[in-house]
Amino acid sequence: MVGCASTRCGLALGYVEEMPINMSRGFAAVAAELDKQQPTVLTDTLKLVAMTLIKNVGGASGPLYGTLFLKMSQSLKDVEAANAEQLYQAFESGYQGLIQRGKASVGDKTMLDVWSPALATMKNYVEAGHTDVGEMLAPVAEQARESAEATIPMLAKKGRASYLGERSIGHQDPGATSSCYLLEEIAKLF
Repeated sequence: MVGCASTRCGLALGYVEEMPINMSRGFAAVAAELDKQQPTVLTDTLKLVAMTLIKNVGGASGPLYGTLFLKMSQSLKDVEAANAEQLYQAFESGYQGLIQRGKASVGDKTMLDVWSPALATMKNYVEAGHTDVGEMLAPVAEQARESAEATIPMLAKKGRASYLGERSIGHQDPGATSSCYLLEEIAKLF
């Protein structure tokens, strides 16, 4: 089960150090806001994360990750502690928000190239009748790493990397990489 305290710990500790500077600054602000406001409800925690990222992370990342967490918050309304299926549904809602906000598709060399297979892994786990969040997230983190690395040979069609054209080939997508880091850190909570 995912509750408010575990979410706060995961976003406040460890994650900040591995992220690129922009996202690191955003999650440092998240940690400060969580310490200051100390929300006790999961949806309030996720909404606070969303709004803080929107306010503190520059470029497209702030609005994209803010949308992810805001949609997750809305999906988990009235849920005190999320089980695997509820968490999968929350991530699915967040993913749909990413698509709507970013106007990208899988294969465009963006964060969606990590989120889509991660969600497929979650969905397969839930549809097999499993309920343990930790057992669900461990293979999701592994899938995220593989998916981020799979963006290296791709041509960026959306996002800032698309400005590089052919030169984007041979480099891992930054959005895919930050999504990978996020999923790995969330998995470490369990």
